[in-house]
Amino acid sequence: MQLGFVTAIVPELPLADVLSLARTVGYDCVEVMCWPPGKAERRYAGVTHLDATSFDAAAVQDLVAASGVSLSSLGYYPNPLAPDEAESAVAIGHIRQVIVAARALDLDCVTTFVGRDWTKSVDANWPRFLEVWRPLMAFAEDHGVKIGIENCPMSFTRDEWPGGKNLATSPAIWRRMFEAIPSANFGLNYDPSHMVWQQMDYLAPMREFASRLFRVHLKDARVDRHKLDQVGIMGHPLEYHTPKLPGLGDVDWGRFFSVLGDTGYTGPVCVEVEDRAYEGSLDMRRRSLVQSHDYVRQFIGRTA
Repeated sequence: MQLGFVTAIVPELPLADVLSLARTVGYDCVEVMCWPPGKAERRYAGVTHLDATSFDAAAVQDLVAASGVSLSSLGYYPNPLAPDEAESAVAIGHIRQVIVAARALDLDCVTTFVGRDWTKSVDANWPRFLEVWRPLMAFAEDHGVKIGIENCPMSFTRDEWPGGKNLATSPAIWRRMFEAIPSANFGLNYDPSHMVWQQMDYLAPMREFASRLFRVHLKDARVDRHKLDQVGIMGHPLEYHTPKLPGLGDVDWGRFFSVLGDTGYTGPVCVEVEDRAYEGSLDMRRRSLVQSHDYVRQFIGRTA
């Protein structure tokens, strides 16, 4: 496996400095954020370390080669099923551009969300899901690019309540997705922390969906039982759980990597920092990447 991090945590650094930071700390790769340039719509969004609409592929490849750090995937996490037609169209169009950019850089994976109209049920969202994702997956296949869908419910803030802005949250829905769109290029960007706060087994899905594990995010989550007891599982998730660095939450990372290794997975595993305790300054966020690197290295070796 190759250890990396998601570049959203250092939005103020240009790509060259991100790669230098990764190399200095000891990371093997980075997941590069490719949002359209502009204002962020939420935390960790709107980060553009590579503008998929305008870049010199040869120059980027030279920069990456000189750094000694590879690109694990191009990441863009919008809501392509948004009920607002203009928002949805922008998201769908840019996902296509990111797919083209990945192909130009000889990368085989784009990481993103399926999306959802958060005011409707899963069943009510399903026709729109098929309408959007069947052609998107055909487009990805035509370009030889895999799509790794992160299993984040995106139901943390009041504007995302009650359904969240991403359908792909559970094994039951993944089975339905992959049956409806059986493309070998359609898979997961698996993050165990989202299973933790949903009170779900985070090990079993790796066994069942081993062939669909395209990428893996390393983020921890701490469920505060005393808070959960006050608001219940129908409360806003951030009322009873906190995203943490690997090793500071409830994921048993020894067991996680033991099972992940047994699945045969040998790809990138990328730290995703969303721990507010480390967000006070760029220096603290750099420290979070060092701490996460040093912790995770006990479970995976360095690449040659």
